[in-house]
Amino acid sequence: MPMDPATLSRRRLLGATAMGLSGVALSSLMAESRSHFPAKAKRVIWLFMHGGPSHVDLFDPKPELIRHAGKPLPESYGTVETRRKVAQNPLLAPVKPFRKHGQSGIEVSDFLPNMAQLVDEMCVIRSCHGDSVNHPQSVYQMNTGSIQMGKPSMGSWVSYGLGSENADMPAFVVLPDPGGGLKGGPPAWGSGYLPATYQGTTMQAGGSPILHLHGPQSTARQRATLDLIQQMNAQHQARHKADSELDARIRAYELAFRMQSAAPEVVDISRETEATKRLYGLDHAQMKEFGTRCLLARRMIERGVRFVQIYSGDTNGWDAHENVMKNHSDLCARTDLPVAGLITDLKQRGLLEDTLVIWGGEFGRMPMSEKGVGRDHNPWGFTTVLMGAGVKHGHVHGATDEFGLRAAEDKVHIHDLHATILHTLGLDHERLTFRLNGLDQKLTGVAECHVVKSILA
Repeated sequence: MPMDPATLSRRRLLGATAMGLSGVALSSLMAESRSHFPAKAKRVIWLFMHGGPSHVDLFDPKPELIRHAGKPLPESYGTVETRRKVAQNPLLAPVKPFRKHGQSGIEVSDFLPNMAQLVDEMCVIRSCHGDSVNHPQSVYQMNTGSIQMGKPSMGSWVSYGLGSENADMPAFVVLPDPGGGLKGGPPAWGSGYLPATYQGTTMQAGGSPILHLHGPQSTARQRATLDLIQQMNAQHQARHKADSELDARIRAYELAFRMQSAAPEVVDISRETEATKRLYGLDHAQMKEFGTRCLLARRMIERGVRFVQIYSGDTNGWDAHENVMKNHSDLCARTDLPVAGLITDLKQRGLLEDTLVIWGGEFGRMPMSEKGVGRDHNPWGFTTVLMGAGVKHGHVHGATDEFGLRAAEDKVHIHDLHATILHTLGLDHERLTFRLNGLDQKLTGVAECHVVKSILA
């Protein structure tokens, strides 16, 4: 029955739409009932190296690639699908040496001297593989499980399944690289066919952390304005069928009102100690920007944000077609120490025990050279590193072939990786579903995939 506008009080409005402060908080907390079994991880920080970091130059040492450098790939490898037709080009040796580190003896390139000191915290998956040689499709697949645009991102699935631990903050926050947008754009953190309220909220450092959201001059006046908008929305909803976009907008208004006071405190790092700031590299001009976002991620998960995704790399990022040494030297110098600082900080605060940290990109790079000193895209075999809750530490899983071209042992498809990440959060990828057009949709799609149990702690 349509509501009578004349008798539509604020109390009735908030009760009817469940958009009061308690309603939003309750809906977020009740979402946690979707967990399927006890979780090792409560939250995720995903360090997304956009553009495709070179596994054979960072985490996957290949002695044969050194021995056969300058020669073509053996014919026994058959046809190789590449983006820029480099299959017949000479093999390119790793551009920096690898060395063993830690008690585990895991080999890491000299590109990453600070992360290398933390190998005993790492689960290095060297046998990941995907399905597209192009950036947008691969970015979508790594984020959403599908090479097609418009599917829900993992952060959206996790917030749909578990909700936020803080009613004043979104469950899923994205910290994009200010240098430029990623290939594929915001659909990488979109909610797809899930209700729009589960899409990633982009934030930034500074006095206005929420994009396009500025604090009011008068809180009381804004509250009155918001109540009027909500009243009009409620009247519209009462006359029309359920509308996910409108429902999300109503929720967004309320959440935005609360975030105006909560978010500035989250991004205010002025009270952090100087030692903490140095840990993240904030005293180095080259590291400060990425280090600040890593520090913000820690502050966010402390305050109940469930899923934080940090992008490294502008529109081109780690896409080392022209020169691996130049490209990776720059990006590793920006990110290596801040990532190590984040892991160290999480550990010393006891947060690494129930936080899963992911490091990786949408694919790796080819063992063959491009223009003599660069490398083309390689989705057929690459590395993803997991750290923290739910996974083995000081562990290497799987392998690519002797040149690093294709996943060869204990292969981990992107769907397997997603199933495993969900498992650490207490979510069964087969049971975390959303009904759409008569079918139960899920992050891992319809193809057979499995949790990689051998990497679980």
